Amino acid sequence: MPKRTASLNQVYTPVSLIIFGLSANGKGEESLKHEFAEERNEHLANFRTHIDDYLQYSPIILSYGLDAFGVKSRNDIKNRTAILLKGELGMAIVTTALKHATSMQRPDFSNNHSFPSGHTAQAFAAATFLSEEYKHKLKWIPYVSYTIASVVGGLRMANNKHYVSDVLVGAGIGIFSVKIAYWTHKYKWSKNYKTTLR
Repeated sequence: MPKRTASLNQVYTPVSLIIFGLSANGKGEESLKHEFAEERNEHLANFRTHIDDYLQYSPIILSYGLDAFGVKSRNDIKNRTAILLKGELGMAIVTTALKHATSMQRPDFSNNHSFPSGHTAQAFAAATFLSEEYKHKLKWIPYVSYTIASVVGGLRMANNKHYVSDVLVGAGIGIFSVKIAYWTHKYKWSKNYKTTLR
């Protein structure tokens, strides 16, 4: 089997998202995150939806749905499920630890678990999983998967549950978690694995 290693191109996007998110996470009223929140309160003060609660998982459902309809994924069901579970676990541990460590108040003042956005991290983890499993066969899949994830992040801000900094860092964590799961997976159920992660 070929060696699966992380490349700069694969690391650039999640790291950039995290850096931009951290840079936007100022405490002052003039900080980028508060500017975004003010715009939301001015234009979408009464906006509420629960679509993001379900949409965050849709790339995973789509991935297994495509397989059920005969569109072959990059990995067999055992290996890709193991990768997904490892990525989800890593994402959940990091986001939960950061929420408790930072204890940042949400923009709607509902609790102190604003940073980072768990919904966004979940959505981007699911989008990365879908993209990695099907981009070799369906070139449009990355566009669909990351558009869905971006909509989830946007809805979290529109719902006044998160600042833009929470969403950006959550997106980076979600992508990174699943990428790491792929890089470290041993493929022990598939001795004839021939493809490399791009």
